[in-house]
Amino acid sequence: MHRLHVAPPQVPPFAMGSFETFGPDARAGYPHRHTFYEMVYVTGGAGAHVIDLVRRPLDLHLPHLCVILPGQVHYWERATGLRGELLLFGEDFLLARPGDRELLHALGERQWLQLPAAPAGAGDDAMGIGALVRAMGAEFAAKADGYASVLEAYLHILLVRALRLPGARRPGAAPGRAAEVAREFGLLLTAGAERSVGAYAARIGVSVGYLNEAVKQATGRTPGELLRAARTLEAKRLLAGSDLGVGQVARRVGFTDPAYFCRFFRRETGVSPGDFRRRAATAQPDGTGSPDGNHHVHRTESIDPHGSPS
Repeated sequence: MHRLHVAPPQVPPFAMGSFETFGPDARAGYPHRHTFYEMVYVTGGAGAHVIDLVRRPLDLHLPHLCVILPGQVHYWERATGLRGELLLFGEDFLLARPGDRELLHALGERQWLQLPAAPAGAGDDAMGIGALVRAMGAEFAAKADGYASVLEAYLHILLVRALRLPGARRPGAAPGRAAEVAREFGLLLTAGAERSVGAYAARIGVSVGYLNEAVKQATGRTPGELLRAARTLEAKRLLAGSDLGVGQVARRVGFTDPAYFCRFFRRETGVSPGDFRRRAATAQPDGTGSPDGNHHVHRTESIDPHGSPS
């Protein structure tokens, strides 16, 4: 688990720099997850990027924008020559613009966006993402008075522009309490806050029936369906990226009975946990980037903005 450590007086919790600035952890070849948001503007390199078991080859004739949400498991697979800029920030950085959480989660559904080419001599990409990233870098380096609010504004503009790209889903703007409840459920579900629909309803302060109606209206799926999908994804992450036994994985995702977990997992995926782990093992690199040759999801490190883990 990588954590963002920003030493005082460097507030708010935000850091950015190149792959070289952050060092080897920026291009880690072993599965890991963050407690913070990461946006990567990639302009060059070879290999692949894997996010939650989905492998995306680096074919960088054009710049790409990648969004990694807190809790997602990712790693760079045999990546070489990576070039670009990384933006790392915590939940507290979004306090002034809470709506940006929804924009980030909408982008996180796509994860990997190819940016359209700019006309010759007009910059890196037609959306102006590269120019925005450079402007943020200059503001972050200068740290002049009010720089935090300027960075927040730049981030908001970057998110809005990215969501204009084909294939990026902009969050619905439906007004009303039901839409607000559905959005809150989605954010809590992403954080893995509870284990049952009833617990989520209590956390939000609504009845189970109202939560069902609100979420079904907003997403087309019931809270129960979304909760099962989230638990299945977390189980996949742990099976593919850790050495935990099946019983341990079951407990991590909220099952006290490993046999029931195995039946649940097979029903949701069509394969047993053991079969899934064996298939995932053949699809991952053989320890590239991992100091001990094994794949570990849970590494406790703090990413220092000056490039050294602490």
